Amino acid sequence: MKRKLMPKAKQACIIILVVFCNISIYAQKTSTTRAGNPVFPGWYADPEGVIFDKTYWIYPTFSAPYNKQVFLDAFSSKDLITWTKHSRIVDTSAIKWAWRAMWAPSIVKKNNKYFLFFGANDIQSDSAKGGIGIAIADKPEGPFKDYLGKPLIDKFHNGAQPIDQFAFKDKDGQYYLFYGGWRHCNVVKLNKDFTGFVPFEDGTVFKEITPQGYVEGPFMFIKDGKYYFMWSEGGWTGPNYSVAYAIADSPFGPFKRIGTILQQDPAIANGAGHHSVIHDEKKDKWFIVYHRRPITEKDGNSRETCIEIMEFDENGLIKPVIITREGVAANKLK
Repeated sequence: MKRKLMPKAKQACIIILVVFCNISIYAQKTSTTRAGNPVFPGWYADPEGVIFDKTYWIYPTFSAPYNKQVFLDAFSSKDLITWTKHSRIVDTSAIKWAWRAMWAPSIVKKNNKYFLFFGANDIQSDSAKGGIGIAIADKPEGPFKDYLGKPLIDKFHNGAQPIDQFAFKDKDGQYYLFYGGWRHCNVVKLNKDFTGFVPFEDGTVFKEITPQGYVEGPFMFIKDGKYYFMWSEGGWTGPNYSVAYAIADSPFGPFKRIGTILQQDPAIANGAGHHSVIHDEKKDKWFIVYHRRPITEKDGNSRETCIEIMEFDENGLIKPVIITREGVAANKLK
């Protein structure tokens, strides 16, 4: 039987339609290869990003009035694009001495246990109850329980409010805790089981390392043998909130301020700060995780968690970070 040939005009229409569909499918795929900012829904701030067992984790503050900040959630991802929420990994029912303002978590894995450092109660004087505590779990998603039954740090030392703690592991395996609000930053040397501190060689326990411009939110990482110390400046509810940094040969400094690397974009968001850094060592890719307030929002607690690429110049200085709505491309861990 002789097959009827399709008219050339109709063939051309079908070819155009197929090409158009393919382009549409490609555009749809490529549009989803970037994470988008914020990376997950909800108001979350002070995010700590970390890698555990080829998985990205973010531990943020639930951004709400202090009396509603009574729990912490966590988020995990294999590729920086799709995030899974782990609700209430710890709350004030597990931490009996905490009743408000649980915030700015920092986490480390040691001896197959996960130690989650956090601030609670926003204490304003030595007579108040609260400070920096530790929770412990067998898995990064918890559930976490109180490790000490009391705060690890519950007093002001060198003028530093006991908040915004960052747990740091040095090259020799020693753990330190950098912390402090009210424009003062201390570092303490943690003992082996995280139940207390080891004095420094000069006999001090709370060593002040406050750099110029410091307000809160300390963070540290090592690159090419140098210690990069970072912090937040300005007021957390204002447009001048930002991140600055210094570089030193020691985790104790001295830290001379180099400059600002993260700040607002009036067309996108303000209040960009209180960050952390994730390093994919195998690909040598660096990411900065931070919070910001969308330009449409007026409430101080309307903060969202975002991720951007962080890059260095030929001298090892951090290039200014451009905040975006698109976020970062997919990056699976090897």
